[in-house]
Amino acid sequence: VAISPDGARLAWVGPAASSRGDAVDAIYVTARSGGTAHRVSLGAIAVAGSEHDLAWSPDGKRIAFLGEGDRSGELALYVMNADGSGARRVSDLVGFLATPRWSPDGTRIAFLFTDHASRKAGPLQAASRDTGVIGRHVEIQRIAVLELAGGTLEQRSPAGLYVHEYAWSPDGKQFVVTANPGPGDNGWYSASLFRVNSATGDTALVLKPGMQIAGPRWSPDGSQIAFIGGLMSDEPAPGGDVYVVSAAGGAARDVTPGIPVTPNWLAWPKAGGPILFTSFDHGGSGVGTVDPATGNVATLWRGDATIRAHFGYWNGSLALSGDGATSALIRDSFEQPPEIWSGAMGSWTQSTQANRGAERGWGEARSVTWRSDSLKVQGWLIAPKDAVAGRRYPMVVVVHGGPASSVVPTWLPANHIANALSGAGHYVFRPNPRGSYGQGESFTRGNVKDLGYGDLRDILRGVDAAVAASPIDSARVGITGWSYGGYMTMWTVTQTDRFKAAMAGAGIANWQSYWAQNGINDWLLPYFGATVYDDPAIYARSAPITFIKKVKTPTLVIVGEHDIECPAPQSYEFWQGLLAAQVRTELVVYANEGHAFQDPAHERDRTARTLAWFDVLLKAPYS
Repeated sequence: VAISPDGARLAWVGPAASSRGDAVDAIYVTARSGGTAHRVSLGAIAVAGSEHDLAWSPDGKRIAFLGEGDRSGELALYVMNADGSGARRVSDLVGFLATPRWSPDGTRIAFLFTDHASRKAGPLQAASRDTGVIGRHVEIQRIAVLELAGGTLEQRSPAGLYVHEYAWSPDGKQFVVTANPGPGDNGWYSASLFRVNSATGDTALVLKPGMQIAGPRWSPDGSQIAFIGGLMSDEPAPGGDVYVVSAAGGAARDVTPGIPVTPNWLAWPKAGGPILFTSFDHGGSGVGTVDPATGNVATLWRGDATIRAHFGYWNGSLALSGDGATSALIRDSFEQPPEIWSGAMGSWTQSTQANRGAERGWGEARSVTWRSDSLKVQGWLIAPKDAVAGRRYPMVVVVHGGPASSVVPTWLPANHIANALSGAGHYVFRPNPRGSYGQGESFTRGNVKDLGYGDLRDILRGVDAAVAASPIDSARVGITGWSYGGYMTMWTVTQTDRFKAAMAGAGIANWQSYWAQNGINDWLLPYFGATVYDDPAIYARSAPITFIKKVKTPTLVIVGEHDIECPAPQSYEFWQGLLAAQVRTELVVYANEGHAFQDPAHERDRTARTLAWFDVLLKAPYS
């Protein structure tokens, strides 16, 4: 969703039928005060593909967006009037485009562009084939700038600098970027802040931070830059403290030290005013402000829901009017399907009824807290959909990825197996152990040099709390997860026999071999403190394969063929270890998939196989 600069209209992306009759994403516009939503279509020049990444012009008269071009699968930049008239294609490029943004004066549009890209940008996508002389060809994502009047389009950022995020300066003369020499997937973990001249491409270093950074924003007067900084394990899921640095360079200043939540998006809407941020907040979401001069923090809203301007993104965000007084967002929870809400900050009212009548396929959810070591830990317990009083049920623990992430109430979680398990008659426990977002930076750093140990203690004590509070059969408890959750599943079955069944999705079996196999090994350095070559013992200490002979739990192993983040050889290695230990197991590899599956048929099959595995081994429902 995007809100017009004057706050009067909403534009959003939603489903529509293509000329072929299948479902695509299209752009709709309506008055924020209410009324009929109108699809604004490309009309005769449309190709039967989706439209997305929309952005209002500063005067509110036009909308820029990305859509499928003449070549199947290729994206192009389009501009149209806000009523859908006058649509025209304004780019003719071969490659990947992302994140169009208007210059403050409305005369130019910038976007991220990867020339002749072999795949979409980002580590969640399937890897390209790796043959020939490895490392010779590096794809670089750069800032391209289109001059609307003359139609000229040029790449502005340096050819060797991979740009992850960018923002126009208030005067339109510069960009601030998070960037690093390519390749981009791995470089994000050690990215620096740069200023890039929007006319010449001249580039200057602002800050080499020594931590992961995200979301750079200019102050309204252009003198300072704010950003999120902290320990982050996934590019799509930033979180940390709010920092401010002079645009001329120098030391960065943490303006939220010790804050008990995890800011994950920010804006600086008003001159002399505070920085606005959204956050992970103890298993929920929050909106707050911080005065960059005094460090005073104010909470504007907090709720057990997910709030974001881009559905499918893991972190929070808001769409803001030009003066920052009005916002729009997509809001959903365990109980409410996603709808657009808008209004004054924290006092939003529902603006759409797109999913009215959608039926929940899972049971009631409630927050659970417990003590583990010196920590207060939180998680979510979801009941079976059709729970019957007096009956005891099996439970499956679903561990989130990351580890720097958080389970927040949402209608459609990234790991939707949790909803499916509840619908199939299981209790589902979704913990936020140490290493998670939501309780400040010290909590997120709680598993540094200790992966698998403290976080497993948190999970096991959470299982005790869940079993004590609900009609759960403690003899029929399973565990699953994807990514870091897949690693924790592999790790757990090597450390305890408590679980009667497991599904390890896209897991990590051996940190030592993983170092050279994955495409983003820089994420390991802040967690382990050294490379695998400098301290192999600390990697072996947390590796499931080190303890593989202790496994007795039947374990299903699932992975995508071309996963960059958690490559398939890791699943093969764990599966072979299970076979050697004579443990019941099965390995399923999905063709051409990356870390995030794209083929709906594969997604359905993965869900069905997982449900069948737990149904057989946990006998759900059990009375």
